[in-house]
Amino acid sequence: MNKKTKNIIWIIVAVVAVALVGVFLSDILNAATELSFTDFMTKIGNGEINTLYVDGYAWQGMLVTDGRIVASYTTVAPSIYDYASLTTLLQGFENVGVSVDITFTDPNAGSVWSSLIPLLGVVLVAVMFWLIMRSAAGGGGANMSINKTKAHVQSNLKVRFSDVAGAEEEKEELQEVVEFLKSPKKFAALGARIPSGVLLVGPPGTGKTLFAKAVAGEAGVPFFSVSGSDFVEMYVGVGAKRVRDLFDMAKKNQPCIIFIDEIDAVGRRRGAGLGGGHDEREQTLNQILVQMDGFEANDGIIVMAATNREDILDPALLRPGRFDRRINVNLPDVKGREQILKVHARNKPMSPDVNFKTVARITAGFSGAELANLLNEAAILAARAGKKTIGNLELYDGINKVLMGPQKKSRVVTESDKRCTAYHEAGHAVLACLCKHCDPVHEVSIIPRGRAAGYTMTRPETDDNDVSYNKLVDNICMSLGGRVAEELVIQDVTTGASADLQHVSDIARRMVTQWGMSDKLGLVAYDSDLPVFMGMEYGNQSRGGYSQETAATIDSEIRRLITEAHERATKLLKENRSIMDNMSRVLVEKETIYTEEVQMLMKGADYKEVIAYMDEKEGTHRDNPFASMTTPSPEHVVKEENESQE
Repeated sequence: MNKKTKNIIWIIVAVVAVALVGVFLSDILNAATELSFTDFMTKIGNGEINTLYVDGYAWQGMLVTDGRIVASYTTVAPSIYDYASLTTLLQGFENVGVSVDITFTDPNAGSVWSSLIPLLGVVLVAVMFWLIMRSAAGGGGANMSINKTKAHVQSNLKVRFSDVAGAEEEKEELQEVVEFLKSPKKFAALGARIPSGVLLVGPPGTGKTLFAKAVAGEAGVPFFSVSGSDFVEMYVGVGAKRVRDLFDMAKKNQPCIIFIDEIDAVGRRRGAGLGGGHDEREQTLNQILVQMDGFEANDGIIVMAATNREDILDPALLRPGRFDRRINVNLPDVKGREQILKVHARNKPMSPDVNFKTVARITAGFSGAELANLLNEAAILAARAGKKTIGNLELYDGINKVLMGPQKKSRVVTESDKRCTAYHEAGHAVLACLCKHCDPVHEVSIIPRGRAAGYTMTRPETDDNDVSYNKLVDNICMSLGGRVAEELVIQDVTTGASADLQHVSDIARRMVTQWGMSDKLGLVAYDSDLPVFMGMEYGNQSRGGYSQETAATIDSEIRRLITEAHERATKLLKENRSIMDNMSRVLVEKETIYTEEVQMLMKGADYKEVIAYMDEKEGTHRDNPFASMTTPSPEHVVKEENESQE
């Protein structure tokens, strides 16, 4: 319903409301007072009634002056009067100047309102019915607009492959699709069939939608974009009709690209629910399957779709002839992150000393969207500080803001909480340096950020996909450092380690149930990341099941891993208590320390020496927080005596 139609409806509603208010006020003003017959006769005798309407024994008397009703009264004549005596009485009223109307009619029956209200009601109903039918028909006869596709059509897209960085292999795969669209006859001459569908699979923020736009832009073809959730409505059959309408539009504009974002919203595996086959989502999926590879050929239409849940898609969607190609759009590596940063920095004034290679190295695990957000946050911070260019300080703060949220320097923190947080974070940082396989420490702070009272930021220097057993064990040990520090120093425990304990428990459970890292349980996977569908699981309890004895063993192994890591963390922090004490004192004094200060403390520097060093370097150090990251990270200062796990 457009704005003009809504305005018309509001005008009609306002007119009817005014009419009803007028009738209501008229009824109140013209309301008659009911009197006894004796009082009514007294009013006539006193000249307070000069007009009388009679309908049998029901009388209504009014005082009319200059054509206006001043007062109105009603009464009921007693039944002792017969017709003859009643006629004689009324004739007597006429002799004293009272106007008598024996044929009674409602004095308001001929008013404007009494005629207007029914007419307004009929007009309102007719107009509302016409507007509803016009909105439903969409100006196009019997086909209701709710059945029309919600796809957005874009022509002459300006996006090119040069706007997509950090995914060279994906570009090569999609370049062939562009060639198919540009020169289909070249491939047809060799008997090659144009791919009917391309499925882009990858984590959120990796640029799947941008890739689809780049293909359409490079090929110079129309781009029909729609979300998977746009097909499904509360009305049965709407989704299938919208699919047919979308492909009908595409056939008129071929060659073209249809892009379905988040296809898992409509392409989920059939039979996954407890209902029958008349599910609206399944009907929509069936229509997509038929349109992609059914009775009719769509040679000039390429369907591209994006999802980060390929595992829940229906197998019929993934067979050859439908989505012929599956392209994995992964998180960018260090080289790709550097290219992405440069692409998003093209329209931003960057400081000459910014080194994107260093920024890319400490942003392992960032997606393209997160890197773009990082530069945007850095630009906002630079503008807030009144700077003309974006420097290393803003980039570093932008990384922390993306990872953990903004700093909350204005939060009031008590001295006891400050000391507890300082020891907690010092415990994490010291163990991160002592455990050989932990990532290097970049920053330790007791300033609240996000939901955390403090944080120890460690960032990997490489993009290793596989994580070793030793690294997992070291990470568990490092994560328990805060809790162990509280036990040793405060001799009490707080709720500050809740997130650490959840993280530790999750890693240990995965090690035991998914990654086969338990000698007692062997190389058996007792759990998986596969989705659980209630309909498929109903009545099939054996999938992924195991005995109560095995469950008890799993719990025992998880507890063993965490207990051993806790004992190891306790031993290391006891042996290096002086380092932890010095680090906590520096944190209480300065609130935040970086790689250089951490290295000095691990080498045995006193807290006074570190504070003096920070006072001397005040300003220059914070101008370039990446200064200590441009060289390879130093070897661990303290080596453990027992390295049997390596």
